[in-house]
Amino acid sequence: MRTVRDICVFCGASAGSDPAYAEAARALGQAMASRGLGLVYGAGNIGLMGVLADAVLAEGGRAVGVIPQKLVDRELAHQGLAKLHVVAAMHERKEKMHELCDAYIALPGGIGTMEEFFEAVTWRQLGYHNKPIAVLNIGGFYDGIESFFATMQRDGFLHSDHRDLFFMETDAARLLDRLADQFRAR
Repeated sequence: MRTVRDICVFCGASAGSDPAYAEAARALGQAMASRGLGLVYGAGNIGLMGVLADAVLAEGGRAVGVIPQKLVDRELAHQGLAKLHVVAAMHERKEKMHELCDAYIALPGGIGTMEEFFEAVTWRQLGYHNKPIAVLNIGGFYDGIESFFATMQRDGFLHSDHRDLFFMETDAARLLDRLADQFRAR
């Protein structure tokens, strides 16, 4: 039976204004490590990225980062990772993260997180991959995305079956269970 091994997590280089975001990132990292799931992420040592990676590593888990040289030069790369892939550009970063993962999770974040999430969803819609995609919706952070997708569907820009390209959960354990179920069903 096929199982998820490595999950790419998109999340903020900021911790956000609500401490619940960092707590959710920490809980997700702990849950991933306890299940033997590896982390693939943007390699940052700050914000939710740093919290998540630190939580995975503190539980004895494996964290792999992918980061452009420009961000390494700004001293933003986490130095405690099992593997750090330094790439030339953001496009190469996303391609490498995709190559290394079996599934995706989006935590709260800013423009970069949204761009990465929407690209993964678009690639799945177009058939470039069939990897499960999940959103950990902390404190209603992603409620607007649900509303936006409903509007796109209502106004004829989104087919009803495309709404199932990702799912949302508010609990890390339930999210990981559903990701595993979707991965096995592929």
